[in-house]
Amino acid sequence: MAYIHDSDGGSSSGHQSLRSTAKWAASLENLLEDPEGVKRFREFLKKEFSEENVLFWLACEDFKKMQDKKQMQEKAKEIYMTFLSSKASSQVNVEGQSRLNEKILEEPHPLMFQKLQDQIFNLMKYDSYSRFLKSDLFLKHKQTEEEEEDPPDTQTAAKRASRIYNT
Repeated sequence: MAYIHDSDGGSSSGHQSLRSTAKWAASLENLLEDPEGVKRFREFLKKEFSEENVLFWLACEDFKKMQDKKQMQEKAKEIYMTFLSSKASSQVNVEGQSRLNEKILEEPHPLMFQKLQDQIFNLMKYDSYSRFLKSDLFLKHKQTEEEEEDPPDTQTAAKRASRIYNT
């Protein structure tokens, strides 16, 4: 087979990558690894009033990469105050958040939010993500990509030619 289209965009079609919507539709993980995917997913979640879920997930991802203890303490407190405390401005709905008391923030470790992050990931995966894939926002983006891949000029030129010769 000469026309193998690899997923990292090494195809000879001149396109930079496999359609991003195809990647996003393959898995929530793919969607969250793509900055454009995250942007579109956030737009969708905003409309559903649940953007805090993806923001919490992203904050936890950043937190896990931190090395400096002081920065970790600050970020842990920020995550707690923004998403987990009873007074949080963007509170996420996770089980066991009340058990995560403020004392744990003094001795942060990279995986301290992992269970809660996993809960939110699963909530997004089995709830919002499937709705996102059916949303106008996603479908319009997908359609735009398909049109860019298949420029309308070529279609209209062919249609024009057939109209000319069929009259």
